[in-house]
Amino acid sequence: MHAREVKRLRPTIHDVARAAGVSIATVSKVLNETGRISASTRQKVFSVAQEMGYEPSAIATALVGKNTHTIGLVLPDINNPYFSEIVRGAEDEAYARGYSVLICNTDHDERKEQAYLRTLRLKQMDGIAIATGSTPLATIDELVGEGMKVVLLARNIPGSTVGVVTVDNFQGGYMAARHLLDCGHCQIGYVSEPLHIASSRERLAGFEQGLREEGCVLAALEAEGFGVTTGARLAERILSSHSGRAVTALFAANDQLAVGALQACRSLGVSVPENLSIVGFDDTILAEIVTPPLTTISQPMYALGKNTIGMLVDAIESSEQPTEQRILQPRLVVRASTAKRQ
Repeated sequence: MHAREVKRLRPTIHDVARAAGVSIATVSKVLNETGRISASTRQKVFSVAQEMGYEPSAIATALVGKNTHTIGLVLPDINNPYFSEIVRGAEDEAYARGYSVLICNTDHDERKEQAYLRTLRLKQMDGIAIATGSTPLATIDELVGEGMKVVLLARNIPGSTVGVVTVDNFQGGYMAARHLLDCGHCQIGYVSEPLHIASSRERLAGFEQGLREEGCVLAALEAEGFGVTTGARLAERILSSHSGRAVTALFAANDQLAVGALQACRSLGVSVPENLSIVGFDDTILAEIVTPPLTTISQPMYALGKNTIGMLVDAIESSEQPTEQRILQPRLVVRASTAKRQ
């Protein structure tokens, strides 16, 4: 090797144009979304630019009012495998369409969410996807008023008119009820996420509708949080209470809560599914690796992320605020945590 190290220079717009076999003006038009460029040429330039690691100045681009090709994704808990799978779908779709994703994890903290949204505004995101379910309507209205393209992901916010990509939570709750009823259960408890979140209320409403059709009512309800520890605490509260002694099945509003319920059963000496059947919601990797494997309502997590970014990019490139409500369908996945009542 030569004694003097030659510093590797960052690729320039000239390098991208040469590699893509187009003019510098064409590259500039593609990256700044000006002029008439064919879809094939546009995709080729984006692909070459990404492969070469070409990074135009986002600040300079924003100053002239052009797109930064960056989307903000605000999530409540990246540790939850449910949201991790959503992120994978979102990033794959963004990459395919020439965009990058900036992920903001709020830890269910509304102050942290507001701080992230302020940061995303300052960084001139082209669009924002919000999956927390707790963003104030006033905040969404402010974002839209500033020209920001916004899509709600996985959790709708009643009263909002922006685009939404979610699953049919009512149907998912209904499917969980029908499965447990078909197994002969009628004394059923429900471990829920906080009911101020619309998706949580919709799952509960669907579940109760299914029970009513067979003349059953919810035997016990505990609603508090989201994680495994919370699920264990709420399930133990139901199973240890006087009113919960007759409960033969539990429905948990997400897989983490359901795994917590399994832990509670082990600590209380309750055998699953011999003494208690448990159904979760999401169908994350957790549902497959716990013992016994978890019966759950499967959400198309990857498709949720992919559809959200697709809707945002379409809105960005058409300069129109998205208003579509895209509702994907859940499905029941039966595993070993449920059984016919003995």
